[in-house]
Amino acid sequence: MAVILLAGCYYDVEEELYPNNGCASTNPSYASNVLPIIEANCYACHKTGSVLSSVSLEGYEKLKAAAQNGSLLGSIKHASGYSPMPQSGAKLSDCNISIIESWINNGIPNN
Repeated sequence: MAVILLAGCYYDVEEELYPNNGCASTNPSYASNVLPIIEANCYACHKTGSVLSSVSLEGYEKLKAAAQNGSLLGSIKHASGYSPMPQSGAKLSDCNISIIESWINNGIPNN
């Protein structure tokens, strides 16, 4: 009785395992990446003068304050102890959350 063993090599292709999903979360810019997310998802309720919320995220300084005290990231991640935002809306995409989180981790630059 003969036994034939076939050995093969298997190589994972990095691009197939970790496709580039187009999320620019590595070094996000306030003006190019973060601000458009905030404008599209938060300004309806959180702009200066809004009657829907007493919290304004309009302008770099106000957004920076929310980022520094943890309320911005806690709310968009729906973390325990924070009001989940957007209220009555779908959670932001993982990519958008990652962009904002990376911006905060990079020191909240006004770029």
